[in-house]
Amino acid sequence: MKKLFVFFILFTVVVSAQKKDAEQILEKAKNTFNQVKDYVVDVKIKVDVEFLKVPQTNATIYFKQPDKVHVDSDKFAMLPKEGLNFSPLSFLQKKYTAIYEGEENYKNSKNYVVKIIPLGNDNDIVLTTFWIDQNDYVIRKVESSTKISGTFKIEMDYADIDNNYHLPSQMVFTFNVDKTNIPSTISGDVDPDKRQKKNKKGEADGFTTTGKVIINYSNYKVNKGISDSIFEVKKKK
Repeated sequence: MKKLFVFFILFTVVVSAQKKDAEQILEKAKNTFNQVKDYVVDVKIKVDVEFLKVPQTNATIYFKQPDKVHVDSDKFAMLPKEGLNFSPLSFLQKKYTAIYEGEENYKNSKNYVVKIIPLGNDNDIVLTTFWIDQNDYVIRKVESSTKISGTFKIEMDYADIDNNYHLPSQMVFTFNVDKTNIPSTISGDVDPDKRQKKNKKGEADGFTTTGKVIINYSNYKVNKGISDSIFEVKKKK
């Protein structure tokens, strides 16, 4: 009985330590991101999605904490909302359980691996895994599973802006298109040679394909102040 009690105490301590470590790592990552109050950046967006022809797009992204985003581009074609402006806060706004998984090398850097399990049934995301740089506490990679849209992955390279802020120089957003569910955020010309085939009942055959969005960032202007009017939605006349 004593051995069982000791084992239970040790197990409880280990689980508590895991949660504490995970929360501390996430908090440091949030603090790193929160140093950036606002920014303006030029981006080049390349979309690679089977069945679609989408030209490369140039745009300017305006961001202001905590979650204000405006995209300025005449030709803005498509960008899944999860990749438009990556913020760790967007994954951590609701209640969740954090689990420290260990350490892993990724792109020549040592990373903490932390899993996030959202609590409750009102969240589309089922599980998210973060790879967090041990030195700079920036998020190098994210893999997330959703109830509706399948899985997606975000991979980031960083630049040291003004010798003070770590912000993405490139982001690669990869997502699955399952069966007939092409994301509603996608707009572009369907390739006539790759249209979905229909079965004998006239129904579209299911398929699974991978889409990719590559975003290259340049000319950052950080913490210069941005008016809230930039983010106001203009009403159509």
